[in-house]
Amino acid sequence: MYNTVVQSVFPSISEVVGHIYLMDTTWLGVIRNDSFQEIVGVITPLRKAIKNRSIEDMEAMYLNMTEQYRAFFAGQEDLDKLISCEHPAYGKLNVPLVELIQHVVNHGTYHRGNITAMLRQLGHKGVPTDYIFYLYADQMNK
Repeated sequence: MYNTVVQSVFPSISEVVGHIYLMDTTWLGVIRNDSFQEIVGVITPLRKAIKNRSIEDMEAMYLNMTEQYRAFFAGQEDLDKLISCEHPAYGKLNVPLVELIQHVVNHGTYHRGNITAMLRQLGHKGVPTDYIFYLYADQMNK
């Protein structure tokens, strides 16, 4: 099911999971103030490395990325500080760190919605993707 081709925005659930991972990696580089060239240098080989990875492999990679995000945020004192990122096609953007965090969260939520729709197409029950459901589940697990 993870690699089953469906008619959707992405051809399979595995492609969506890979896309989210690549973009989360990209934005981690941006908020760490890596250059565009440094980020491309990481993403280009990573794009090939995640092809045909199992869902278990991707879960392990996501857990590692979670630790990288945690380490980054542990060192931040001001989430309102301006981050400057530059893209060759879009130019330079100066934006508060907190807004980039919001973007990463929104991006993931959007694509988790894609995955839920794909699961339904494949005959499985979807899951709620709203952040509030995560908060309730997290509270229940404490």
